[in-house]
Amino acid sequence: METLPGQLWERITDGFLRAAPPVVGIAGLAVIVLVAVVLTVPRRSWRIFGLFVTVVHELGHAAAALLTLQRVTGITLRLDHSGTTTSLGRRGWRAAFTTFWGYPVPAVVGALLLWSAAHGWAPAALSIGAVVLAAALVLIRNGQGVLILGGSAAASLGLVWFGGAAAAGHACLVLGIALLVGACRDWVKVVRVHRRRRELASSDAHLLRLATRIPSPVWLGMFALVIGAAVALSLTPLALMVGGSSS
Repeated sequence: METLPGQLWERITDGFLRAAPPVVGIAGLAVIVLVAVVLTVPRRSWRIFGLFVTVVHELGHAAAALLTLQRVTGITLRLDHSGTTTSLGRRGWRAAFTTFWGYPVPAVVGALLLWSAAHGWAPAALSIGAVVLAAALVLIRNGQGVLILGGSAAASLGLVWFGGAAAAGHACLVLGIALLVGACRDWVKVVRVHRRRRELASSDAHLLRLATRIPSPVWLGMFALVIGAAVALSLTPLALMVGGSSS
């Protein structure tokens, strides 16, 4: 008899088979957007979903560090939605590149999830996400981080275990839109930090200014540019699913 881990791994690998993309229609899209808004706009639900946005934010830093051949030594996540990713070899342009890819990454991941749903790769996207979240647990360096990332990984694995292709498509739609909204919400939050000039040490734009001497507003504008581009690019896959085309 196959073990539970073996069954779970089989579900994950099965996700890499292409499936028919969901056709949601206008009414279906409205419901999906409503669910995404419920996750991201009310304070009570944002306290929970915002933690996942922070996870994606910090994993963006970690991925950027790995792409520039740095060694990621740990990730700290906190229940107040803050986090820290540390790596070795962060000097010069590598430091700036690593620091930049935090705030824009939830929007980029959201756009990728919508593209995956529109082109039949939603199960693969969820499988990849589950593996990444589970693997990232080895980098966590605090108890709150284990709780936050562990919960995110468990939820992701649950989607893979219980969801079929249709459920995966709709889950990617909800998560994709919610991450786009969450990225916009976090950008507004970091702009307010600079206006009030409190807790500047928590701002990636401030850290980029210290590392490059380029003013923080320039970096905030670049964050907004990437986030805006991700939102704009997301309109095409949404139109495909509303219109019933998957080409």
